[in-house]
Amino acid sequence: MQHLDDATRTQLEAAAFRRLLQHLDANKDVQNIDLMILADFCRNCLSKWLVAAADERGAELDYEAAREYVYGMPYPEWKEKYQQEATPEQQAAFEARQARRRESQS
Repeated sequence: MQHLDDATRTQLEAAAFRRLLQHLDANKDVQNIDLMILADFCRNCLSKWLVAAADERGAELDYEAAREYVYGMPYPEWKEKYQQEATPEQQAAFEARQARRRESQS
């Protein structure tokens, strides 16, 4: 990607991000906790990253607006329709992931 000019690279990155959001939208059965266990990020993280990117550029974007963009609907609606209660196994895997993360940071 180093051979691409900044504008083209930015366009490709934006297209890939939009495709990621489409993929997540098409796979609502993939729970945020599953994403956190496997990849250490979730839809909420994407929303926070959007807000941070806006802040870095002096643009105004609040967290709830970012979440609505990422989830494709207001978060409370998505949560009611699609979010499932974490199983004990998921919770244990998440805690183990967080412990590994803390260990690697120290």
